Amino acid sequence: MAEEKEQKNQGQLNIELSEEVAEGQYVNLAMIAHSNSEFVIDFIKMMPGVPKAKVKSRIVVTPEHAKRLLYALKDNVDKYEKHFGPIKQADEPPKFPMNFGGTVGEA
Repeated sequence: MAEEKEQKNQGQLNIELSEEVAEGQYVNLAMIAHSNSEFVIDFIKMMPGVPKAKVKSRIVVTPEHAKRLLYALKDNVDKYEKHFGPIKQADEPPKFPMNFGGTVGEA
């Protein structure tokens, strides 16, 4: 019986998700670079009126995994749009005025 359970569990991956990681990070920009052996994806949070943006997470993957991620993301976007309707895309990226969200301090 233990042998049967062991065989059943083969091929299953136990994924651990810490509380900190489970909270997630809000990002609104991704920058991607690549070499012949890896893709580097920086996930960045830009805030309106702040001229400095912060990289919240950097992910490094092989080209094969980058392609798998591309297909998985496309599959999920297709499923999302099938359920909720098309995702609208603006012609241009959003433009934030430098004083968005409050007055700009002066010294």
